[in-house]
Amino acid sequence: MHGRPRKAYKPEEEAASAAKAVKPRSLQSQFMSNHHNKIYTKEAIELSTKLLEINPEAYTAWNYRKLAVEDRLSRIESDPDLVKSILDEELVVVESALRQNFKSYGAWHHRKWVLSKGNSSIGNELRLLDKFQRLDSRNFHAWNYRRFVVELTNRSEQDELQYTENMISTDFSNYSAWHNRSVLLSSLLARRADGFMPNEKIPEEYKLVHDAIFTDEDDQSGWFYHLWLLDQTVNVETPLLISSWPSHGSRINLSGAGCLNDSSSKLPTFCFESGSFPLILYFDQDVGGVSSSTVKIDSELKGNEDLVWEPVSKKNSQVSCVWVARLKYMSSEPSFRKEYKVNVRIGNSPGIVSSRGFNFNAPYEFVFTAHVHDTVEESQESIVSWTDGFDIWDAQSKDLNSLVTLDQLNTQMDLKWRQEALAEEIDLFHALSDSKIGKLTLARLLKAEAMISGDAVKGVHYEKIVDLYNDLMALDSPHYQYYKDEHSVALLHKVTSSTESLSRYLFQYKDMNNAVCLRLNNLSLSRIGSVEKLLFVQMLDLSHNELHSTEGLEAMQLLSCINLSHNRIRSFSALDSLRHLKQLRVLDVSHNHIGKHSVDTTRYLCSSPLSNSEWTQDEVGRQMPTLVTKYWDAYFVFRDLNLKQLDIAGNVIAGDEFSSFVIQVVPKLVWLDGQKLRR
Repeated sequence: MHGRPRKAYKPEEEAASAAKAVKPRSLQSQFMSNHHNKIYTKEAIELSTKLLEINPEAYTAWNYRKLAVEDRLSRIESDPDLVKSILDEELVVVESALRQNFKSYGAWHHRKWVLSKGNSSIGNELRLLDKFQRLDSRNFHAWNYRRFVVELTNRSEQDELQYTENMISTDFSNYSAWHNRSVLLSSLLARRADGFMPNEKIPEEYKLVHDAIFTDEDDQSGWFYHLWLLDQTVNVETPLLISSWPSHGSRINLSGAGCLNDSSSKLPTFCFESGSFPLILYFDQDVGGVSSSTVKIDSELKGNEDLVWEPVSKKNSQVSCVWVARLKYMSSEPSFRKEYKVNVRIGNSPGIVSSRGFNFNAPYEFVFTAHVHDTVEESQESIVSWTDGFDIWDAQSKDLNSLVTLDQLNTQMDLKWRQEALAEEIDLFHALSDSKIGKLTLARLLKAEAMISGDAVKGVHYEKIVDLYNDLMALDSPHYQYYKDEHSVALLHKVTSSTESLSRYLFQYKDMNNAVCLRLNNLSLSRIGSVEKLLFVQMLDLSHNELHSTEGLEAMQLLSCINLSHNRIRSFSALDSLRHLKQLRVLDVSHNHIGKHSVDTTRYLCSSPLSNSEWTQDEVGRQMPTLVTKYWDAYFVFRDLNLKQLDIAGNVIAGDEFSSFVIQVVPKLVWLDGQKLRR
């Protein structure tokens, strides 16, 4: 058992154990000789039977018996009785092994293999399972095998659902029965089988699980099922578009690398050296198939007839919740202060499919206006300061409201029954809010209701959720980090719950054409969230928090400046998501823990030169192979960035050697640790 110290054996016990092991070793030696020499005689097969009676976990012996059965079947004529006799013999051996060890993986797999041959009677299998499940009703091997047998017998899912209910009523703690019930219901609800409409069945299931939870509050089985029900209440199978940049009805100022500052408006001017700006689509789940045939764009901007859409995801993955295309807006033709309307239509043509195989079928259309300015100024290489030059944004500003869209674009869900079900659960679990699991469930319920409620409800709910996770961090220290991460996500949901709330953290950076800066410093954040509502942000201050990675920031494609100083980042591989930010020019990771830990498994989140030789193919790799090998995680992040300003001071890794390495890897770098480089 876990956590129990082993008892020291007495000399006589050790001697008895050694004597007991002599016979199995002798059998094992003879068996391996038969196996290697492909001997499938009756005596050799009986030897494997004896070995399995002693050790049902001898997986090689099960594989040997498969080969022996295939050999025997190949030697007989097509005699159904002989075939059945051989296969029934295997079932007897398996049953004997299972009596020795009911949890033998090899025995259960062998029984599946025998039945899959199709010549054995499977009528006794459910009766045998009933016998085994009376001995151990929670054994997941038996439940897995039961699902296999049910599929072969075409037994109705409704009958199996009743079976799980009978097992649960006998023992509320039967996690395997609850799990099997969720598997069956998932299939029935997806097909909308007779009597299995979500708006009717899910509320019924809540009542069933309440009996378990309130009978034994400390048992986890019912709580896990309740969490599954909560997911069914909130989530929809078909993918939804929940955010975009630019947003519907927005006005954006565009310029080239020079970035003319428009003094007539407080709107920021977005400057893109490539002469194209990103069009971002954010879905509620990973999807594939986003292309110029599934997303139609009508615009006077030239050269955008066949846009290339790219997923913002891990290398070689063609599914993502974030997709980006780049619309060209700069041309050789005079274009001083021209205004263009862009119309984006998505979902009118089939092809966008979730990673679970469901089609995007909620057509949506949004329109925005692009003001294009000529570039008349040279780009400046002055240092970006995080302390000066910021103006707070007025919450009532029309310019702000034209940028910020906090509502989901389309939530084509039947909300009424979901809201009613959640409201009933919230009222019920207020009564259990003194326990740890009660507080956690209440926090999850409030979050779920906030997701499908109006702005007035969201802010209040997230205030309560933050308080609940504060209580949980104090009550349950072993799970502190989980609660801390959830607290951070809830806090960011609260910040982005309304324009008024968000405006307290939004600033304009005057020295960079009124760039939108979001300052989330000193909030004790350990995890990033709500990025789908922050796609318009250009500068992000996350300093003085407790972040371990930048996961999630890859969706914020407009980011040009990020301050991550004074966090808990342990390696450059924790910055891997920043490689997707093509606009990033300023990065501050000073005063973190990079290089502090001699053994740091987070470094292996991205590929290393030990398994990827492409680093030897570029100039830096050839010139500095030793340093690239030593600092490979920094190399793989920085080589994809076009940084002009970098701060790494205050990390153990900082020093002359690493600085010289960075200067070679990032050739356009102008400022390093506050000092201008001389090249």
